[in-house]
Amino acid sequence: MQLNLLQQLAAGGAGIWVIAALSLLMVAVAIERFHRFRLSAIVPPGLVDEVVPLWQAGRLEELQQVLARRESVLAKAIRFIVANRARWTPEVLDERAGELASRALRQHHQRAYPLAVVATVAPIVGLLGTVVGMIEAFHVIAFTGGMGDASLLAGGISKALVNTAAGLSVALPALALHHFFRHRLTLGGLALEEQLERVMDACVRDGGRA
Repeated sequence: MQLNLLQQLAAGGAGIWVIAALSLLMVAVAIERFHRFRLSAIVPPGLVDEVVPLWQAGRLEELQQVLARRESVLAKAIRFIVANRARWTPEVLDERAGELASRALRQHHQRAYPLAVVATVAPIVGLLGTVVGMIEAFHVIAFTGGMGDASLLAGGISKALVNTAAGLSVALPALALHHFFRHRLTLGGLALEEQLERVMDACVRDGGRA
């Protein structure tokens, strides 16, 4: 006899609906992150190579126009450095720019945080459904004397196993996606730190405070 997956899920009880909602949340967050969270959104290639010669040549108006067209974390940090270059010492400016960049990275991390929630909650909901299913199975044994009739226990046991499988099926990809975006964020943070150091060394510490 063929297994009808939809019928099995429909018989899984309320826990399946919660897991389904969590799966939709996972898909929505993943799509948003794949669309909006690329390494180029943190450190676009070639930006520092374009910015440094303009700064060193004193063409700050042109430099600001270049930065205004960019929405990356690196561009925002450089705009901050340009705007405050005469206000603070290089050490303070470096620290403040680093804080701004760190805040932007935390915002990116927070937007992927629902994936960690799904990875944690989905198996727990599945476990709860498993417990409910086993309670129903033992209820059948207690009130019908069905120990010797496997068909009487099949409903409760099936419900228990379906909930377990559904919870794990949602939790595993959610966990994998969370670690994927966390790794991407780490790579972006390291690249961002390196590029900001280049800007500070070339344009501020070496006297390029035009």
